[in-house]
Amino acid sequence: MTHGFDKDFWERHWTQGQDGGTGSMGGNPPNPYLAREISGLTPGTALDAGCGGGAEAIWLASHGWHVTAADISSAALARAAERAAASGAPERLQWVEEDLSVWSPGAQFDLVMTHYAHPAMPQLEFYDRIAGWVTPGGTLLIVGHLHTPDSPGHGHHPPAEASVTSAAITARLDDMEWEIVTAEERLRTLTGHGGRAAPLQDVVVRATRRR
Repeated sequence: MTHGFDKDFWERHWTQGQDGGTGSMGGNPPNPYLAREISGLTPGTALDAGCGGGAEAIWLASHGWHVTAADISSAALARAAERAAASGAPERLQWVEEDLSVWSPGAQFDLVMTHYAHPAMPQLEFYDRIAGWVTPGGTLLIVGHLHTPDSPGHGHHPPAEASVTSAAITARLDDMEWEIVTAEERLRTLTGHGGRAAPLQDVVVRATRRR
């Protein structure tokens, strides 16, 4: 199945999954790779590209970062703002409704991250785009889906056009401009609807911009 990943797709996606309960898209905890990869960095400015339900953006703000959190879906952003208010997150969060395939933030950031974001453009070209928003000395963190023919998925199978490998991402990061810190593919388990275990096959890439 081919997905367009346009605004209508994501509004339906988030409207159907924003109950906030355990295993819902709006209720999941922050991605575990975030704390592992970012905890050692000095807080600064950050962009969460495709912030969804806001868990990662809220985590960053709670750890001293000034966060711009952008998503194409108004439903996702409404859920994220509600979650931020309920969690008592500090006022270091800016929610931005934009199409990341055409929008430009007009600034660079100490950290640019994305977790499972799929815009209406080729996946690797999206990563190229957001990498340009990292300031020299800053960090790029990409967490994506690894697609394999027997991928177990997590309630759905991530389509091939939304999936990448760590090698495909790092091949596009010029080693004169970027230092690769993490490049791996991992299997983890998420608690899904009804408490069911849902396996996820992840790609994690962290890189530091040299210049």
